[in-house]
Amino acid sequence: MSNQKWVIKIGSALLTNDGKGLDVAAIDAWVEQIVKLKSQSIDVILVSSGAIAEGVKRLGWEARPQSIHQLQAAAAVGQMGLIQTYESLFATHDIHTAQVLLTHDNLANTQQSDNISATLNALLELGTVPIVNENDTVATEEIKFGDNDTLAALVANLVGASKLIILTDQGGVYDADPRQDANASLIDSIQVSDEKLTKVASRSGGSLGSGGMYTKVLAAQTAAKSNTNTVIASGREVNVLTRLGAGEHVGTLIHC
Repeated sequence: MSNQKWVIKIGSALLTNDGKGLDVAAIDAWVEQIVKLKSQSIDVILVSSGAIAEGVKRLGWEARPQSIHQLQAAAAVGQMGLIQTYESLFATHDIHTAQVLLTHDNLANTQQSDNISATLNALLELGTVPIVNENDTVATEEIKFGDNDTLAALVANLVGASKLIILTDQGGVYDADPRQDANASLIDSIQVSDEKLTKVASRSGGSLGSGGMYTKVLAAQTAAKSNTNTVIASGREVNVLTRLGAGEHVGTLIHC
């Protein structure tokens, strides 16, 4: 019986402690949990943000630049720190990591996407944890995914993942903005084609526009094309990944 495949996406706000450089202690906790998942025959592909924020810190800049080429330069510098961190933390568990940088063009091209799928599967068979990120140094405004939520969903499609886990700084998808509405309720479980979800996803502003939940719901809809269920949960929940691995319900389940 083949292993389950999970694609786990961790957002930059979590990885960089809201832009202050890589939060190594937090990353170490997620690494420990991924190691446990692997011991339960769950193969993991990690889609990791954080390169630009880490690059901005390493370069000593006070703010994130506006220029696309400065952003690309920051990503190139920061990607080194990101991969070094993952490699060193996984190495303590005798697990190799692999860096995979992709652009929208790569996935839009059938031959390239087939090659990427085959390579990712080969890496999983070798027991590694592929670390996927957008190739910011070559992606321009026209070909950028726009966010790693979309990238994670497309990777889930490529490998036929059973689950897409999107870790964010919110508890999941709410029926209203919890920061503005005290009566906002967490949506525990919802069918991907439910009109309620579409309504929440299409709303401008609120918890979705400002909190980035809009792209996460769209990612869940994309992932569903390969029968992949999506969980959107808080990355700050203690042992969130191992609890999900044990079948516990955390955050919002968007199911096919």
